[in-house]
Amino acid sequence: MKPHNRQESVKTYCSHKIGWIGKKALQTDMGRRVFDTLYKSNVYSFFSSQISDFKNYKLLSEIQKQPIPKHLAVIMDGNRRFATQVGLSPTQGHYYGIDKLEQLLDWCLEIGVKILTVYAFSTENFTRKSEEINILMELCDLQIKRAQKDERIHKKKVRVKLLGDITVLPKQLQKSVKDLEEKTKDYNEYQFNIAFAYGGREEIVHAIKQIVDDVSNNTIAPDQITEETVSSYLYTTGLPDPDLILRTSGEARISNFLLWQIAYSELYFTDVYWPAFRRTDFFKAIKDYQQRKRRYGK
Repeated sequence: MKPHNRQESVKTYCSHKIGWIGKKALQTDMGRRVFDTLYKSNVYSFFSSQISDFKNYKLLSEIQKQPIPKHLAVIMDGNRRFATQVGLSPTQGHYYGIDKLEQLLDWCLEIGVKILTVYAFSTENFTRKSEEINILMELCDLQIKRAQKDERIHKKKVRVKLLGDITVLPKQLQKSVKDLEEKTKDYNEYQFNIAFAYGGREEIVHAIKQIVDDVSNNTIAPDQITEETVSSYLYTTGLPDPDLILRTSGEARISNFLLWQIAYSELYFTDVYWPAFRRTDFFKAIKDYQQRKRRYGK
């Protein structure tokens, strides 16, 4: 079931972020009462939101002066660790992760990121417990169906595509994916890719098999195979490679994600768990990308 009382969970999470003195204070009855009173007060909410809004406004004005990455790819990591940290069961973290993904789409549309690719479920994730896999499949199906009616998708002309082996997914999820892809196939303002049942090595192997078949059928000659040829057989055919790869949770690895496509991508790692990733964190990642000296070409 979807976790209840999110405010209480967030409050618990905040207690991990207030520093050593704050933690000591929370060990006393008076300290807990003061924290609880401040947290619930309108004064706290007002100043907290004002400070956050000011920081975001400043960052937004700065990044709008520089080129925005056209293609952003995100490894959404840390759902389970976030849930454990705030006292929930690991699988409940995925509900928070879904909420954050919806926010990410808003942030990308806000600054003009044309292509967003997110790593939602890897081929390795099939080794997890069946209960968790079922929850993830249900969540994906729910979000796909919601996206079919999402005003943002249709108003902004966002084409949605699933990257991965759709044949291994439940039949109902396969149908939902195909319906959404069909509804958005003619949209060309933005593109939203969901890497689900996806593995970078598997994608390359799949492309090689198709190329071998086409060579055998004399569709292409071996000496015609170039980097561009290989790219055209990948799930991302027709799309530019990612400008920026962003990974949350503190892990500094790629985890079998877009292995061919990220040869010249910028990499950005943050220790923030995915459900706790804020608009400010997003703007900081974009600003960091803009401050790097990009060298186009090989």
